Amino acid sequence: MSPRIPTEADFSPISPILPHKLHFPSPPESTTSILILFHGLGDHELPFATFARNMSLPGVLAISVRGTAPLPAAFAPDAGDQHFHWGDDLSVDTNTGDLDPDPGFDKAARLVMQKLVKDTLIDQCGWEMNDILFFGFGQGASLALGLASRLRSVERIVDISDGDEATRNKISKTCKGVVSIGGPLPQSMVPSLSSREKSDTPVLVCQLNEDEADAVKREFKDVRVVNWRRREVAMPRDRDEMFPIMKFIADQLNKGFT
Repeated sequence: MSPRIPTEADFSPISPILPHKLHFPSPPESTTSILILFHGLGDHELPFATFARNMSLPGVLAISVRGTAPLPAAFAPDAGDQHFHWGDDLSVDTNTGDLDPDPGFDKAARLVMQKLVKDTLIDQCGWEMNDILFFGFGQGASLALGLASRLRSVERIVDISDGDEATRNKISKTCKGVVSIGGPLPQSMVPSLSSREKSDTPVLVCQLNEDEADAVKREFKDVRVVNWRRREVAMPRDRDEMFPIMKFIADQLNKGFT
């Protein structure tokens, strides 16, 4: 089936289990691609919905998703209730005193890929995996990279019936692209098959150290690495930091139209 433009009603059934905020291009009928955004540890979906709106990407439906678990009060920066994370668990590294960067992402991966991507965007609206970009910050960036990595063995992410060849074809081994800001690739989301091929999904990683960037390059063929002048891992704050992100996204959006 040809893709149709999603409406807010299409997403209503998943709102209770995967709260999110939508930003449609103007007009909505101009939608040609979909951007799914994952916030960092302890944040929520609204700031990233604002970020997507400010990017004002032509023809892009942006879906900012809330983390799949509330952040325990002991880790929350304040007493508010708008703090979420993507991990299966939270644990402290006894060597560094920091939170484990790879808490497992099985629950988040299952909800995002099964409920949002497969059931809603692909089965219900007719879109394909290569219409979709992932954007993440911090822990959300790790999830974004991990989802793209796991697409190499798609059955680990979604439930595909044996006879559903049409769905299998639409959930290809690559997505349109991934932008990771400050989030390393979680080893728990790398397929264990020793003979696995590198992913063809294009990737932009920002603010990773050399070892973290090398780990991404071992699993993806097309990796672009950007480090800003400041060492701080944070969202881009000026044009110089934003430019490589916008260029990468534009490059991926323009594929197939040039």
